[in-house]
Amino acid sequence: MIPEIKRILYATDLSENAKHAFTYAATLANKFDAKITILHVLESITPNTERQIVEYLGEDRWKEVQKNKKQEFIESTKKNLNNFCDEMTSSFKSCPFLVDEIILKEGIPVNEILKMVDSKHCDMVVMGTHGHGLIADALIGNNARSVVRRCKKPVMVIRLPK
Repeated sequence: MIPEIKRILYATDLSENAKHAFTYAATLANKFDAKITILHVLESITPNTERQIVEYLGEDRWKEVQKNKKQEFIESTKKNLNNFCDEMTSSFKSCPFLVDEIILKEGIPVNEILKMVDSKHCDMVVMGTHGHGLIADALIGNNARSVVRRCKKPVMVIRLPK
């Protein structure tokens, strides 16, 4: 039996590689008449990092900074995400695919991607990747690797061409 692809989760970090990966998501959506859900995750800082910040700034100052900057950062990221989506969609005017939803989440990227696959009943995930370090060409990024290992749906991992 050939699986149906009706909803694609496109996970993006808004990088150049993510833009390249979007072309694959759009092509698949066009081919299968599928909808695309776009997800960007604002990575939470680790508890250890937060403790260090509190030690440096003090708890009251840290709460004030969080309150003032968090909403500003979220709004800026939403604007960047919408600009990204507009730019990508304008490249595919002839495609009938539909960007169904644009979602911005806070948390651990891998966990949020996996939750979204389940909650939105996605049939597959498309995401870009890049390795880090001396053996970057031999590895995929940690987030992509974790999603591939843990996701119950097919995951297409796209590298930026050289």
